[in-house]
Amino acid sequence: MKELLQRSLNLASLRGATYADVRVVGTARESLRVLSGRVSHAIQGESSGFGVRVIVDGAWGFASSAVLDAAEVDRVTAEATAIARASATVRRAPVLLAEAPAVVDAYATVVRRDPFAVAVEEKLDLLFRADAEMRRVPGVRVSEALIELERQEKHFASTLGSDIHQTIVQSGAMLRAVAAGPHEVQRRSYPSGFSRHQLAAGYEFIASLDLVESAPRVAAEAVMLLDAPPCPAGETTLILDGPQLCLQLHESCGHAIELDRVLGSEASFAGTSFLTLEKLGGFHYGSEIVNITADATIPGGAGSFGYDDEGVPAARTPIVRDGLFVGYLTSRETAPALGQASNGAMRAEDWNRLPLVRMTNVNLEPGTWTLEDLIADTDEGVFMSTNRSLSIDDKRLNFHFGTEIAWEIRRGKLGRLYKNPTYMGVTPVFWGNCDAICDQMHWRMWTVPICEKGQPSQAIATGHGAAPARFRRVRVGSSG
Repeated sequence: MKELLQRSLNLASLRGATYADVRVVGTARESLRVLSGRVSHAIQGESSGFGVRVIVDGAWGFASSAVLDAAEVDRVTAEATAIARASATVRRAPVLLAEAPAVVDAYATVVRRDPFAVAVEEKLDLLFRADAEMRRVPGVRVSEALIELERQEKHFASTLGSDIHQTIVQSGAMLRAVAAGPHEVQRRSYPSGFSRHQLAAGYEFIASLDLVESAPRVAAEAVMLLDAPPCPAGETTLILDGPQLCLQLHESCGHAIELDRVLGSEASFAGTSFLTLEKLGGFHYGSEIVNITADATIPGGAGSFGYDDEGVPAARTPIVRDGLFVGYLTSRETAPALGQASNGAMRAEDWNRLPLVRMTNVNLEPGTWTLEDLIADTDEGVFMSTNRSLSIDDKRLNFHFGTEIAWEIRRGKLGRLYKNPTYMGVTPVFWGNCDAICDQMHWRMWTVPICEKGQPSQAIATGHGAAPARFRRVRVGSSG
Protein backbone atom coordinates (compact mmCIF):
# COMPACT_ATOMS: atom_id res chain seq x y z
CA MET A 1 0.00 0.00 0.00
CA LYS A 2 2.68 2.50 0.98
CA GLU A 3 4.62 1.74 -2.20
CA LEU A 4 1.57 2.48 -4.35
CA LEU A 5 0.86 5.72 -2.53
CA GLN A 6 4.46 6.85 -2.88
CA ARG A 7 4.39 5.85 -6.55
CA SER A 8 1.45 8.21 -7.11
CA LEU A 9 3.12 11.10 -5.27
CA ASN A 10 6.36 10.65 -7.20
CA LEU A 11 4.56 10.56 -10.55
CA ALA A 12 2.50 13.63 -9.68
CA SER A 13 5.69 15.54 -8.88
CA LEU A 14 7.32 14.40 -12.13
CA ARG A 15 4.27 15.67 -14.03
CA GLY A 16 4.59 19.13 -12.52
CA ALA A 17 2.50 18.99 -9.34
CA THR A 18 3.63 21.40 -6.64
CA TYR A 19 1.47 19.49 -4.16
CA ALA A 20 -0.25 16.09 -4.19
CA ASP A 21 -2.06 13.81 -1.78
CA VAL A 22 -3.56 10.34 -2.05
CA ARG A 23 -6.36 8.80 0.01
CA VAL A 24 -7.11 5.08 0.00
CA VAL A 25 -10.46 4.39 1.67
CA GLY A 26 -12.21 1.12 2.45
CA THR A 27 -15.74 1.30 3.86
CA ALA A 28 -17.90 -1.44 5.35
CA ARG A 29 -21.58 -0.79 6.12
CA GLU A 30 -24.39 -2.79 7.68
CA SER A 31 -28.04 -1.81 7.96
CA LEU A 32 -30.71 -3.89 9.74
CA ARG A 33 -34.34 -2.75 9.90
CA VAL A 34 -37.39 -4.38 11.45
CA LEU A 35 -40.71 -2.88 10.36
CA SER A 36 -43.93 -3.90 12.11
CA GLY A 37 -42.70 -7.35 13.03
CA ARG A 38 -40.85 -8.21 9.83
CA VAL A 39 -37.32 -7.73 8.55
CA SER A 40 -37.59 -4.81 6.14
CA HIS A 41 -33.97 -5.04 5.07
CA ALA A 42 -30.69 -6.63 6.11
CA ILE A 43 -27.90 -5.12 4.05
CA GLN A 44 -24.14 -5.57 4.23
CA GLY A 45 -21.80 -3.88 1.77
CA GLU A 46 -18.21 -2.86 1.20
CA SER A 47 -16.46 -0.46 -1.12
CA SER A 48 -12.84 0.56 -1.60
CA GLY A 49 -10.79 2.77 -3.85
CA PHE A 50 -8.41 5.69 -3.96
CA GLY A 51 -8.41 9.34 -4.95
CA VAL A 52 -5.52 11.54 -6.08
CA ARG A 53 -5.59 15.31 -5.56
CA VAL A 54 -2.92 17.56 -7.10
CA ILE A 55 -2.05 21.19 -7.70
CA VAL A 56 -0.49 21.97 -11.10
CA ASP A 57 0.08 25.54 -12.32
CA GLY A 58 -1.87 26.81 -9.31
CA ALA A 59 -5.06 24.80 -9.98
CA TRP A 60 -6.63 21.68 -8.52
CA GLY A 61 -7.05 18.35 -10.26
CA PHE A 62 -8.69 15.22 -8.89
CA ALA A 63 -9.26 11.68 -10.15
CA SER A 64 -10.18 8.38 -8.51
CA SER A 65 -10.61 4.68 -9.13
CA ALA A 66 -11.89 1.52 -7.45
CA VAL A 67 -8.91 -0.47 -8.77
CA LEU A 68 -5.74 -0.23 -6.71
CA ASP A 69 -2.74 -1.51 -8.67
CA ALA A 70 0.37 0.07 -10.16
CA ALA A 71 -1.01 0.57 -13.66
CA GLU A 72 -4.22 2.18 -12.38
CA VAL A 73 -2.32 4.38 -9.93
CA ASP A 74 -0.26 5.67 -12.85
CA ARG A 75 -3.34 6.28 -15.01
CA VAL A 76 -5.34 8.06 -12.30
CA THR A 77 -2.40 10.23 -11.23
CA ALA A 78 -1.81 11.26 -14.84
CA GLU A 79 -5.50 12.08 -15.23
CA ALA A 80 -5.51 14.22 -12.08
CA THR A 81 -2.51 16.23 -13.26
CA ALA A 82 -4.04 16.66 -16.73
CA ILE A 83 -7.27 17.96 -15.18
CA ALA A 84 -5.32 20.40 -13.01
CA ARG A 85 -3.34 21.67 -15.99
CA ALA A 86 -6.55 22.22 -17.97
CA SER A 87 -8.19 23.94 -14.98
CA ALA A 88 -5.22 26.30 -14.71
CA THR A 89 -6.10 27.83 -18.08
CA VAL A 90 -9.30 29.32 -16.62
CA ARG A 91 -8.38 29.91 -12.97
CA ARG A 92 -8.78 33.40 -11.52
CA ALA A 93 -6.02 33.10 -8.92
CA PRO A 94 -3.55 30.41 -7.95
CA VAL A 95 -4.40 28.04 -5.12
CA LEU A 96 -2.55 28.98 -1.94
CA LEU A 97 -2.37 26.50 0.91
CA ALA A 98 -1.72 27.28 4.56
CA GLU A 99 1.28 25.47 5.98
CA ALA A 100 0.62 22.13 7.64
CA PRO A 101 2.89 19.71 9.49
CA ALA A 102 4.16 16.44 8.05
CA VAL A 103 2.52 13.71 10.13
CA VAL A 104 3.29 10.00 10.44
CA ASP A 105 0.71 8.51 12.77
CA ALA A 106 -2.25 6.15 13.29
CA TYR A 107 -5.65 6.78 14.87
CA ALA A 108 -8.56 4.51 15.75
CA THR A 109 -11.99 4.96 17.30
CA VAL A 110 -12.17 3.46 20.78
CA VAL A 111 -14.36 0.37 20.38
CA ARG A 112 -15.14 -1.93 23.29
CA ARG A 113 -17.20 -4.39 21.24
CA ASP A 114 -16.74 -4.62 17.48
CA PRO A 115 -20.24 -4.12 16.05
CA PHE A 116 -19.37 -6.04 12.88
CA ALA A 117 -18.32 -9.05 14.98
CA VAL A 118 -21.69 -9.19 16.73
CA ALA A 119 -23.85 -11.88 15.14
CA VAL A 120 -26.61 -10.59 12.88
CA GLU A 121 -29.00 -12.83 14.80
CA GLU A 122 -28.20 -11.01 18.05
CA LYS A 123 -28.76 -7.61 16.47
CA LEU A 124 -32.03 -8.68 14.86
CA ASP A 125 -33.22 -10.19 18.14
CA LEU A 126 -32.74 -6.79 19.81
CA LEU A 127 -34.69 -5.06 17.05
CA PHE A 128 -37.50 -7.63 17.10
CA ARG A 129 -37.91 -7.30 20.87
CA ALA A 130 -38.03 -3.50 20.74
CA ASP A 131 -40.44 -3.60 17.80
CA ALA A 132 -42.71 -6.06 19.65
CA GLU A 133 -42.87 -3.75 22.69
CA MET A 134 -44.08 -0.87 20.50
CA ARG A 135 -46.71 -3.03 18.78
CA ARG A 136 -48.14 -4.05 22.15
CA VAL A 137 -49.43 -0.49 22.64
CA PRO A 138 -52.99 -0.18 21.24
CA GLY A 139 -53.25 2.42 18.49
CA VAL A 140 -49.76 1.93 17.04
CA ARG A 141 -50.09 1.26 13.29
CA VAL A 142 -46.43 1.15 12.25
CA SER A 143 -43.36 0.30 14.33
CA GLU A 144 -39.75 0.56 13.23
CA ALA A 145 -36.43 -0.46 14.80
CA LEU A 146 -33.11 0.16 13.06
CA ILE A 147 -29.37 -0.47 13.49
CA GLU A 148 -26.78 1.17 11.20
CA LEU A 149 -23.04 0.46 11.32
CA GLU A 150 -20.06 1.87 9.43
CA ARG A 151 -16.31 1.26 9.52
CA GLN A 152 -13.86 3.30 7.42
CA GLU A 153 -10.21 2.48 6.95
CA LYS A 154 -8.30 5.48 5.59
CA HIS A 155 -4.70 5.68 4.45
CA PHE A 156 -3.48 9.18 3.57
CA ALA A 157 -0.14 10.26 2.15
CA SER A 158 1.05 13.61 0.78
CA THR A 159 4.08 15.27 -0.74
CA LEU A 160 4.56 17.04 2.59
CA GLY A 161 5.75 13.67 3.92
CA SER A 162 2.57 12.73 5.79
CA ASP A 163 1.60 9.07 6.15
CA ILE A 164 -1.55 8.57 8.24
CA HIS A 165 -3.71 5.51 8.84
CA GLN A 166 -7.12 5.86 10.51
CA THR A 167 -9.90 3.44 11.48
CA ILE A 168 -13.19 5.15 12.29
CA VAL A 169 -16.17 3.11 13.50
CA GLN A 170 -19.69 4.49 13.95
CA SER A 171 -22.68 2.68 15.45
CA GLY A 172 -26.26 3.91 15.44
CA ALA A 173 -29.84 2.90 16.14
CA MET A 174 -33.37 4.28 16.16
CA LEU A 175 -36.95 3.45 17.19
CA ARG A 176 -40.08 5.00 15.70
CA ALA A 177 -43.74 4.42 16.44
CA VAL A 178 -46.54 5.76 14.23
CA ALA A 179 -50.10 6.07 15.52
CA ALA A 180 -53.09 6.87 13.32
CA GLY A 181 -56.50 8.26 14.18
CA PRO A 182 -59.55 9.09 12.03
CA HIS A 183 -58.08 12.36 10.78
CA GLU A 184 -54.35 12.41 11.44
CA VAL A 185 -51.10 10.55 12.00
CA GLN A 186 -48.60 11.14 14.79
CA ARG A 187 -45.14 9.71 15.42
CA ARG A 188 -42.60 9.45 18.19
CA SER A 189 -38.93 8.66 17.68
CA TYR A 190 -36.09 7.65 19.97
CA PRO A 191 -33.38 8.72 20.74
CA SER A 192 -33.85 11.56 18.21
CA GLY A 193 -36.04 12.48 15.28
CA PHE A 194 -33.45 11.81 12.59
CA SER A 195 -32.94 8.60 10.64
CA ARG A 196 -30.84 7.31 13.56
CA HIS A 197 -28.65 8.43 16.45
CA GLN A 198 -25.04 7.34 16.10
CA LEU A 199 -21.70 7.89 17.75
CA ALA A 200 -18.10 6.98 17.02
CA ALA A 201 -18.20 3.85 19.15
CA GLY A 202 -18.82 0.12 19.07
CA TYR A 203 -21.85 -2.04 19.79
CA GLU A 204 -21.64 -0.99 23.43
CA PHE A 205 -23.28 2.30 22.41
CA ILE A 206 -26.28 0.52 20.88
CA ALA A 207 -26.62 -1.60 24.02
CA SER A 208 -26.56 1.55 26.17
CA LEU A 209 -29.62 3.00 24.40
CA ASP A 210 -31.98 0.55 26.13
CA LEU A 211 -34.12 0.19 23.03
CA VAL A 212 -36.41 -2.50 24.44
CA GLU A 213 -36.98 -0.62 27.70
CA SER A 214 -37.68 2.67 25.87
CA ALA A 215 -40.08 1.22 23.30
CA PRO A 216 -43.32 1.27 25.38
CA ARG A 217 -42.94 4.96 26.26
CA VAL A 218 -42.17 5.90 22.65
CA ALA A 219 -45.27 4.09 21.41
CA ALA A 220 -47.54 5.40 24.17
CA GLU A 221 -46.56 9.02 23.44
CA ALA A 222 -47.33 8.56 19.74
CA VAL A 223 -50.85 7.42 20.63
CA MET A 224 -51.37 10.18 23.21
CA LEU A 225 -50.49 12.82 20.63
CA LEU A 226 -53.58 11.88 18.60
CA ASP A 227 -55.84 13.41 21.25
CA ALA A 228 -53.54 16.23 22.34
CA PRO A 229 -54.44 19.85 21.52
CA PRO A 230 -52.31 21.78 19.02
CA CYS A 231 -49.52 23.92 20.43
CA PRO A 232 -51.00 27.41 21.04
CA ALA A 233 -49.66 30.22 18.88
CA GLY A 234 -47.96 33.23 20.39
CA GLU A 235 -44.75 34.57 21.90
CA THR A 236 -43.55 32.67 24.93
CA THR A 237 -40.60 31.11 26.73
CA LEU A 238 -39.21 28.02 25.02
CA ILE A 239 -37.09 25.20 26.44
CA LEU A 240 -35.51 22.88 23.87
CA ASP A 241 -34.17 19.41 24.67
CA GLY A 242 -30.75 18.16 23.57
CA PRO A 243 -31.74 16.39 20.32
CA GLN A 244 -33.58 19.48 19.05
CA LEU A 245 -30.70 21.76 20.03
CA CYS A 246 -28.49 19.42 18.00
CA LEU A 247 -30.39 20.46 14.87
CA GLN A 248 -30.51 24.11 15.94
CA LEU A 249 -26.72 24.12 16.26
CA HIS A 250 -26.31 22.26 12.97
CA GLU A 251 -28.47 24.58 10.89
CA SER A 252 -28.01 28.01 12.45
CA CYS A 253 -24.34 27.74 13.47
CA GLY A 254 -22.57 24.75 11.93
CA HIS A 255 -23.34 25.51 8.29
CA ALA A 256 -22.89 29.24 8.82
CA ILE A 257 -19.29 28.84 10.04
CA GLU A 258 -18.04 26.69 7.12
CA LEU A 259 -15.59 29.16 5.61
CA ASP A 260 -15.99 27.98 2.01
CA ARG A 261 -19.64 29.10 2.19
CA VAL A 262 -18.61 32.49 3.54
CA LEU A 263 -16.08 32.94 0.74
CA GLY A 264 -18.63 31.97 -1.91
CA SER A 265 -17.06 28.75 -3.18
CA GLU A 266 -19.88 26.54 -1.86
CA ALA A 267 -23.60 27.29 -1.88
CA SER A 268 -25.21 23.97 -2.78
CA PHE A 269 -27.89 22.42 -0.54
CA ALA A 270 -27.43 24.71 2.45
CA GLY A 271 -26.66 28.10 0.92
CA THR A 272 -24.04 30.64 1.96
CA SER A 273 -23.72 32.38 5.35
CA PHE A 274 -24.70 35.55 7.17
CA LEU A 275 -21.49 35.26 9.23
CA THR A 276 -19.36 37.24 6.78
CA LEU A 277 -15.71 38.04 7.43
CA GLU A 278 -16.20 41.53 8.87
CA LYS A 279 -18.26 39.99 11.70
CA LEU A 280 -15.39 37.90 13.04
CA GLY A 281 -14.46 39.04 16.53
CA GLY A 282 -17.06 41.80 16.77
CA PHE A 283 -20.50 40.30 16.14
CA HIS A 284 -22.82 39.30 18.97
CA TYR A 285 -24.07 35.89 17.88
CA GLY A 286 -25.86 35.19 21.17
CA SER A 287 -26.21 36.14 24.80
CA GLU A 288 -23.17 36.22 27.09
CA ILE A 289 -23.88 32.69 28.37
CA VAL A 290 -23.68 31.19 24.85
CA ASN A 291 -20.37 29.42 24.21
CA ILE A 292 -20.04 27.22 21.12
CA THR A 293 -17.00 25.10 20.24
CA ALA A 294 -16.10 23.02 17.19
CA ASP A 295 -14.26 20.02 18.60
CA ALA A 296 -13.08 17.11 16.45
CA THR A 297 -11.09 15.68 19.37
CA ILE A 298 -13.96 14.80 21.70
CA PRO A 299 -14.36 11.04 22.20
CA GLY A 300 -17.41 9.51 20.58
CA GLY A 301 -18.49 12.41 18.41
CA ALA A 302 -19.78 11.62 14.92
CA GLY A 303 -17.45 14.38 13.73
CA SER A 304 -14.41 13.10 15.66
CA PHE A 305 -11.21 11.85 14.03
CA GLY A 306 -7.45 12.00 14.40
CA TYR A 307 -6.72 13.91 11.19
CA ASP A 308 -8.90 15.43 8.50
CA ASP A 309 -8.67 14.43 4.84
CA GLU A 310 -5.82 16.89 4.25
CA GLY A 311 -3.75 15.31 7.02
CA VAL A 312 -4.32 18.24 9.41
CA PRO A 313 -4.65 17.22 13.09
CA ALA A 314 -8.11 17.35 14.67
CA ALA A 315 -8.61 20.53 16.67
CA ARG A 316 -10.78 22.20 19.29
CA THR A 317 -11.78 25.61 17.91
CA PRO A 318 -13.71 28.37 19.75
CA ILE A 319 -16.66 29.56 17.62
CA VAL A 320 -18.66 31.71 20.04
CA ARG A 321 -17.24 32.97 23.33
CA ASP A 322 -19.48 34.79 25.82
CA GLY A 323 -21.87 35.44 22.94
CA LEU A 324 -19.23 36.89 20.59
CA PHE A 325 -18.53 35.25 17.21
CA VAL A 326 -14.82 34.33 17.11
CA GLY A 327 -14.13 31.45 14.72
CA TYR A 328 -14.80 29.50 11.52
CA LEU A 329 -14.26 25.94 10.31
CA THR A 330 -11.42 26.05 7.77
CA SER A 331 -9.26 24.14 5.32
CA ARG A 332 -5.70 24.68 4.11
CA GLU A 333 -7.09 26.61 1.13
CA THR A 334 -9.60 28.81 2.98
CA ALA A 335 -7.61 29.54 6.17
CA PRO A 336 -5.22 32.02 4.48
CA ALA A 337 -8.20 34.38 4.04
CA LEU A 338 -8.02 34.75 7.83
CA GLY A 339 -4.23 34.71 8.02
CA GLN A 340 -4.46 31.41 9.90
CA ALA A 341 -3.54 27.76 9.60
CA SER A 342 -6.28 25.20 8.91
CA ASN A 343 -8.16 23.90 11.95
CA GLY A 344 -8.71 20.55 10.27
CA ALA A 345 -12.29 20.60 8.95
CA MET A 346 -11.82 19.05 5.49
CA ARG A 347 -13.70 15.77 5.10
CA ALA A 348 -14.80 13.64 2.15
CA GLU A 349 -17.60 11.09 2.16
CA ASP A 350 -15.49 8.46 0.39
CA TRP A 351 -12.52 7.78 -1.88
CA ASN A 352 -14.27 9.10 -5.01
CA ARG A 353 -15.10 12.55 -3.58
CA LEU A 354 -13.03 15.67 -3.00
CA PRO A 355 -12.83 16.78 0.65
CA LEU A 356 -14.93 19.82 1.57
CA VAL A 357 -15.07 22.04 4.64
CA ARG A 358 -17.48 20.11 6.88
CA MET A 359 -18.76 20.44 10.39
CA THR A 360 -16.91 18.38 12.97
CA ASN A 361 -18.67 18.42 16.39
CA VAL A 362 -20.21 21.87 16.85
CA ASN A 363 -21.12 21.91 20.55
CA LEU A 364 -23.02 24.22 22.88
CA GLU A 365 -20.99 24.28 26.08
CA PRO A 366 -22.94 23.30 29.24
CA GLY A 367 -24.28 25.84 31.71
CA THR A 368 -25.15 25.62 35.39
CA TRP A 369 -28.80 24.54 35.61
CA THR A 370 -30.46 21.21 36.28
CA LEU A 371 -33.45 20.56 34.04
CA GLU A 372 -35.71 20.26 37.06
CA ASP A 373 -34.64 23.68 38.34
CA LEU A 374 -34.90 25.21 34.86
CA ILE A 375 -38.50 24.10 34.48
CA ALA A 376 -39.31 25.17 38.03
CA ASP A 377 -37.87 28.63 37.25
CA THR A 378 -40.11 29.01 34.19
CA ASP A 379 -43.52 30.41 35.08
CA GLU A 380 -45.07 29.97 31.64
CA GLY A 381 -43.76 28.45 28.42
CA VAL A 382 -43.36 25.36 26.24
CA PHE A 383 -40.90 22.46 26.37
CA MET A 384 -40.26 20.99 22.89
CA SER A 385 -38.56 17.74 21.98
CA THR A 386 -37.41 15.75 18.94
CA ASN A 387 -37.24 17.33 15.51
CA ARG A 388 -39.91 16.67 12.91
CA SER A 389 -39.39 19.36 10.27
CA LEU A 390 -37.00 22.17 9.38
CA SER A 391 -36.77 25.20 7.16
CA ILE A 392 -33.99 27.78 7.09
CA ASP A 393 -33.00 30.40 4.54
CA ASP A 394 -29.89 30.18 2.37
CA LYS A 395 -27.87 32.46 4.67
CA ARG A 396 -28.74 30.42 7.82
CA LEU A 397 -30.54 33.40 9.31
CA ASN A 398 -34.34 32.92 9.36
CA PHE A 399 -35.59 29.52 10.49
CA HIS A 400 -38.79 27.61 11.25
CA PHE A 401 -38.60 24.22 12.98
CA GLY A 402 -41.23 21.68 14.01
CA THR A 403 -40.89 19.05 16.71
CA GLU A 404 -42.73 15.80 17.38
CA ILE A 405 -43.98 16.72 20.84
CA ALA A 406 -44.25 19.52 23.37
CA TRP A 407 -45.44 20.05 26.91
CA GLU A 408 -47.02 23.11 28.44
CA ILE A 409 -45.01 24.73 31.26
CA ARG A 410 -47.23 26.39 33.82
CA ARG A 411 -46.15 27.70 37.23
CA GLY A 412 -42.87 25.83 37.03
CA LYS A 413 -44.30 22.43 36.12
CA LEU A 414 -44.83 20.39 32.97
CA GLY A 415 -48.49 20.24 32.07
CA ARG A 416 -50.55 19.33 29.02
CA LEU A 417 -49.15 17.53 26.00
CA TYR A 418 -49.18 19.52 22.72
CA LYS A 419 -49.08 18.12 19.20
CA ASN A 420 -47.55 19.56 16.01
CA PRO A 421 -45.48 22.21 17.82
CA THR A 422 -43.36 24.68 15.84
CA TYR A 423 -41.10 27.62 16.63
CA MET A 424 -39.40 30.25 14.50
CA GLY A 425 -36.77 32.94 14.80
CA VAL A 426 -33.81 34.88 13.47
CA THR A 427 -30.52 33.26 14.42
CA PRO A 428 -28.72 36.04 16.40
CA VAL A 429 -31.98 37.20 18.01
CA PHE A 430 -32.87 33.65 19.04
CA TRP A 431 -29.44 32.90 20.54
CA GLY A 432 -29.40 36.39 22.06
CA ASN A 433 -32.54 35.41 23.99
CA CYS A 434 -30.88 32.31 25.51
CA ASP A 435 -30.85 32.91 29.26
CA ALA A 436 -30.20 29.44 30.74
CA ILE A 437 -28.38 26.22 29.76
CA CYS A 438 -28.40 22.95 31.67
CA ASP A 439 -25.25 21.58 33.20
CA GLN A 440 -22.74 18.85 32.36
CA MET A 441 -24.95 16.16 33.89
CA HIS A 442 -27.54 16.80 31.14
CA TRP A 443 -25.00 17.36 28.32
CA ARG A 444 -24.85 14.68 25.62
CA MET A 445 -23.29 14.18 22.21
CA TRP A 446 -26.01 14.09 19.54
CA THR A 447 -25.78 13.48 15.81
CA VAL A 448 -27.12 14.65 12.48
CA PRO A 449 -26.37 11.39 10.65
CA ILE A 450 -26.91 12.61 7.09
CA CYS A 451 -25.69 16.10 6.20
CA GLU A 452 -25.46 16.78 2.47
CA LYS A 453 -23.12 19.19 0.79
CA GLY A 454 -21.45 19.64 -2.58
CA GLN A 455 -22.08 18.51 -6.13
CA PRO A 456 -21.84 15.62 -6.63
CA SER A 457 -23.57 15.27 -3.29
CA GLN A 458 -21.69 14.06 -0.25
CA ALA A 459 -23.58 12.78 2.81
CA ILE A 460 -21.67 12.71 6.07
CA ALA A 461 -22.42 12.56 9.81
CA THR A 462 -21.83 15.54 12.09
CA GLY A 463 -21.84 15.73 15.87
CA HIS A 464 -23.40 18.29 18.22
CA GLY A 465 -23.08 18.28 21.99
CA ALA A 466 -25.85 20.01 23.91
CA ALA A 467 -27.91 20.14 27.09
CA PRO A 468 -31.47 21.54 27.34
CA ALA A 469 -31.57 25.33 27.13
CA ARG A 470 -34.11 28.13 27.61
CA PHE A 471 -34.95 30.93 25.17
CA ARG A 472 -37.15 33.92 25.95
CA ARG A 473 -39.62 35.70 23.61
CA VAL A 474 -39.89 33.00 20.93
CA ARG A 475 -42.73 32.73 18.43
CA VAL A 476 -44.35 29.30 18.70
CA GLY A 477 -47.36 27.69 17.07
CA SER A 478 -48.70 24.57 15.42
CA SER A 479 -48.24 23.04 11.99
CA GLY A 480 -51.76 21.61 11.93
